[in-house]
Amino acid sequence: MEGETEVAVSSRVALRSAGLGIHQGERRPVIGIANTASDLNPCNLPLNALAAEVRRGVLAAGGLPAVFPAMSLGEDLMKPTAMLYRNLLAMEIEEMIRSNPLDGIVLLANCDKTVPGMIMGAVSADIPTVVVTGGARPPATFQGRRIGTGTDLWRVWDQRRAGHLSDSDWSEFEAALSCGVGACNTMGTASTMAILCEVLGLALPGSATIPSGDPRAAEMARRAGEAAVRLVEAPVRPSSLLTRDAFSNAARVLSGIGGSTNAVIHLMAIAGRTRTGVTLEDIKGWFKGVPVIADVEPTGSGLVQDLDAAGGVPAVLEALAPHLELSTGSVGGESLAEVVARSHRSGSTVRDPREPLVPSDGLAVLYGSLAPSGAVVRLSTASSDLFEHTGTAVVFDSYQSMLDTIDDPALEIEPGNVLVLRGCGPVGGPGMPEWGMIPIPGYLARRGVTDMVRVSDARMSGTSFGTVVLHVAPEAAIGGPLALVASGDRIRLSVSAGSIDLLIGEEELARRRSSWRAPAFPDRRGWPALYREHVTQAPLGCDFDFLTAGDGGGFVEPVVGRS
Repeated sequence: MEGETEVAVSSRVALRSAGLGIHQGERRPVIGIANTASDLNPCNLPLNALAAEVRRGVLAAGGLPAVFPAMSLGEDLMKPTAMLYRNLLAMEIEEMIRSNPLDGIVLLANCDKTVPGMIMGAVSADIPTVVVTGGARPPATFQGRRIGTGTDLWRVWDQRRAGHLSDSDWSEFEAALSCGVGACNTMGTASTMAILCEVLGLALPGSATIPSGDPRAAEMARRAGEAAVRLVEAPVRPSSLLTRDAFSNAARVLSGIGGSTNAVIHLMAIAGRTRTGVTLEDIKGWFKGVPVIADVEPTGSGLVQDLDAAGGVPAVLEALAPHLELSTGSVGGESLAEVVARSHRSGSTVRDPREPLVPSDGLAVLYGSLAPSGAVVRLSTASSDLFEHTGTAVVFDSYQSMLDTIDDPALEIEPGNVLVLRGCGPVGGPGMPEWGMIPIPGYLARRGVTDMVRVSDARMSGTSFGTVVLHVAPEAAIGGPLALVASGDRIRLSVSAGSIDLLIGEEELARRRSSWRAPAFPDRRGWPALYREHVTQAPLGCDFDFLTAGDGGGFVEPVVGRS
């Protein structure tokens, strides 16, 4: 915006007209503040107040703050899933940066898809970036006990389906859940991604677990605005922070907090915008040997507020320090080693790693004849007695058909069966909805059955739980082996071997493949049509094939279909 050309003059006039005074010859960095607050997304409503604080911080540091709205992705209301639009938000952020004279950007995000979508766009644009999240909503109280959003919804819904909850109790529970704005206060995807932002170095240390409405949030937002100006002056870009070591740390912390399976997809998508070459096989290796030390639902009993009181992410880093590469940096100007050195761990929500909540890995990546390209399971919320299990498949070809028939006694589903839901992947969904936690049939729930092995090419909410094998790739809609499973087939899950296998012969599999036909989709225009044409499979993060950094992370598709 320097100079006397008509373009320079027009740019300065536009900023002055918006109240951002800048004069010829001034060298003040313009910091974009991308705000995803929306009445359609209560998770992100705290961001409006924080945007004003970020603006103050930018001004105090000598920058010019430019607030602009960005698409708000809320899982509660967007159907079939906010994941369908994550890549659209990523494109919006990248193009807003590309088309406007921004020197740095602060991303205001909270709900789970909003965080990775914004980061993906900023990483591709590669200008100095700081992430500010809005925090978890207050806890609810139901029948005298504190409950978390998401996780307790699934648990109480199971009670309702089993006939243990009256109509009045169900109404009381709904009223209790309306407890305020902010993200889910359990270890769902929103909390998981906020924590991983801090581990990756994109958010200020200590910021990820501050609850919605906490006075510290305003101060942290102001500091984020100041940091954005400093990063421009340095300069420090995402490409210098998002190293292989940073992704290794993120994966290990993801295991250590018993975080959302969705974070695996988001980490792969973010990594795919870099040239680090991170693969799903890397993630699998990084999970190994990291115990779960965060006592937060759905793995544990606490909430994000308890994690914050115990010392937040710095306390988690200190507990997991032997598993981490502590030389990685942060937008706060500190290394993880420096953050750990001044951390303070108190209480029992962040466990001593010698006495972990779960001694095994929090998550695992599986391969096998049913998932040649990979699948994911959260071990910390699964039933250990199902880690080695072979059962007869009961197959549902769509989410709606599953809902319509899951409680039908005529299916004669038994606890040892393996429930299979397909046609719900990135292409088939479209957008890979959170449908993978197939409900336990009502008649089994009334018998006391609380878990079964379930397998799907869908995702599940980070607040969900159970022995659920997700993200099976390649998905059924593009001809992956999941498309060829028939009710009555035998499926074997082996956590110790890291495998999920369909136990039928190659000759029979070939016969089924020869008669398989790709499904016809109704989308002929707009975003869903573009999405289905270009979305990659889960092991590549469900990004678009034309938006990755170009090296593809080394992933090779073993069967016909998109990579």
